Amino acid sequence: MKKCIFVSTKLKYELMNFELTEEHLMIRDAARDFAQNELLPGVIQRDEDQSFPSEQVKKMAELGFMGMMVSPEYGGGGMDTISYVLAMEEISKVDASASVIMSVNNSLVCWGLETYGSKDQKDKYLKRLATGEIIGAFCLSEPEAGSDATSQRTTAIDKGDHYILNGTKNWITNGNSASIYLVIAQTDHSLGHKGINAFIVEKETEGVIVGKKEDKLGIRGSDTHSIMFTDVIVPKENRIGENGFGFSFAMKTLSGGRIGIAAQALGIASGSYELALKYSKERKAFGKEISKHQAIAFKLADMATEIEAARLLCLKAAWLKDNDKNYDKESAMAKVYASETAMKTSTEAVQIHGGYGFVKEYHVERLMRDAKITQIYEGTSEIQRIVISRSVLK
Repeated sequence: MKKCIFVSTKLKYELMNFELTEEHLMIRDAARDFAQNELLPGVIQRDEDQSFPSEQVKKMAELGFMGMMVSPEYGGGGMDTISYVLAMEEISKVDASASVIMSVNNSLVCWGLETYGSKDQKDKYLKRLATGEIIGAFCLSEPEAGSDATSQRTTAIDKGDHYILNGTKNWITNGNSASIYLVIAQTDHSLGHKGINAFIVEKETEGVIVGKKEDKLGIRGSDTHSIMFTDVIVPKENRIGENGFGFSFAMKTLSGGRIGIAAQALGIASGSYELALKYSKERKAFGKEISKHQAIAFKLADMATEIEAARLLCLKAAWLKDNDKNYDKESAMAKVYASETAMKTSTEAVQIHGGYGFVKEYHVERLMRDAKITQIYEGTSEIQRIVISRSVLK
């Protein structure tokens, strides 16, 4: 008698459940309320003035959004990555500048420190970062080392009980508002990427200089700066991990960070879609609402479909991370697809609004400008395709 190889449909349903938990729904709704009530008023003016949302970031910290995934032992919320994706989407629907501040602090700084930092480092820095008392920045990119992270020109010379740090980092989110930087630097050029280390550097350390604020196309409320390090003394105890661990630290941290940026892109896309959908039901042309014209209805159908696909990619990557499975390929897939969906959807949202979409009052032009950076930072779309292709071809 042949052995049955099938499992019951009930068991299969339990293994693949697309419903969010009550806790997930509560977190999503809290983020949505915060975005609508605290971020929406003033978001156009903050974009115009390029002003950092200091008060809003403080309120995000009070709600626990600045250290969502950090263990309660270190002042965090102890939430899963799915909760983080849900919150990032809702906040990004309204203000992508606020969400990238949150993303860098959560995905790169807090996660990197909690996962790879020593207990002393966590006690000294992580608690303050997770509660939002201070915020952090991740310093990897350089003028000559963007996508090629192995070509670090910033050096950290070993002097026994400390390192001497010299170099320039650019495109640093939270560059001026951060109190600590996680800095990637080369300690031994002869070892290539195995000679790279990661360091915790306090902003007030002598020799740290914050350069001018970049005048950007989008996410204009976030403070993006170059950071210069000149003969900065970094104590040996501020190195993260073993000697030579820096490149692995950066790559693994960025892999998780891509889930955050994918969720940001998803929020920009879904925010654009919701505005376009609402407008299409109100605006009339040729005697009826424009949503009743097939040309507009089909645009909305495509937007809704692509957003749902992007959301599922984000949630799958988050689920893999939460279940300690490899998520490198899936986070890259989520980021490349969600970012391209954000760019396409926001552009179509402007088109649906017509002339009104071209003015700031209707928000969609800002979302379109914000969308572009999601295809560039924390790994360009081209880099994501390299990651994906290497995985599928191995």
